[in-house]
Amino acid sequence: MSTIHAGLRSTKAGGAGGVFRREAGGGWGRTLEADVQAITPDPRNSDIMLAGTTDGAYRSTDRGRSWRPVRGTDTQIWSIAFDPSDARTVYAGASPVAVYRSEDGGESFRKLPSPEVAERIKMSFACRVMRIAPHPTRRGALYAALEAGGAMRSADGGEHWEDCGEDLTRLATLPHLKSGLVSGNDAEGMLDGHAVATSAAEPGRVFLAVRMGLFSSDDQGRSWQDIGVGKISPHTYGRDLRVSPHDPKVMYAALSPAFSSGTGSLWRSADAGRNWARFDKTTPVNTAMAVALDPRDARCVYFAAKTGAVFGTEDGGESWAAVPLPDGGGEAFALACA
Repeated sequence: MSTIHAGLRSTKAGGAGGVFRREAGGGWGRTLEADVQAITPDPRNSDIMLAGTTDGAYRSTDRGRSWRPVRGTDTQIWSIAFDPSDARTVYAGASPVAVYRSEDGGESFRKLPSPEVAERIKMSFACRVMRIAPHPTRRGALYAALEAGGAMRSADGGEHWEDCGEDLTRLATLPHLKSGLVSGNDAEGMLDGHAVATSAAEPGRVFLAVRMGLFSSDDQGRSWQDIGVGKISPHTYGRDLRVSPHDPKVMYAALSPAFSSGTGSLWRSADAGRNWARFDKTTPVNTAMAVALDPRDARCVYFAAKTGAVFGTEDGGESWAAVPLPDGGGEAFALACA
């Protein structure tokens, strides 16, 4: 297997948080002690990695073997994205909702003006920026998934943001898309955003993973359409969404019954999100939380269950292996190959 980095958050039962690193054929070693919810390698130089934790961002220059705190991020960092058009520009999403930008490759960050996003529901936690996706061709254009606020977009590198959640609340009036587990508001499930993605194969489209499934927009988030994974999959809770670095038409989605569930699955699209099929041949015993794609080999694909194991294939899905998560570790929220 590739070198894998798992980001774990601590649990009330005593499970430890941190970045845990595992080289092919070896065991897990903890390289960062923190509650971790994001790990992102620099797509141009995998020696450089950034991790988002409950006490800010950390940066590694030795492929995750050691980490140091990043200046300018002293809050919970839930997402990190490198700009595809500028190697020095990096974005970080925070809780409460805020966006930070680095112009030196992630060595330091500056907090951008606060996004003006409607607060439609009250949750038991502060709303957070779960994923940032730069547009593949328009420099400065960004999308962000919010838990639990739906989505937002920026046209100027995060200086200003527009709300993209209004149409998600419209969809929540449909009986099969109603879910108000925490807030009592039926729109909660549609606003429970976990991941957003853009693809050079479909530059006019943005994809969003929420509690109620996978959705897409062809008008920059003004309106959303249900991709309809519920018609082909018993699992519709969308937790992660990734575009292959080798082929922009290929996408992967982590789907499960719910955040706390007894199974999960990995789904793949080969035509830029139009059609999906189950990809894994495994039996996770918990929710599928995070997907990692090897930047050097398109055949190597991995996903992590919240508890239990990391599952991987090195032959394009023909065979699968399971590697137990670290003994004494907490719950997996992030996964990366580097």
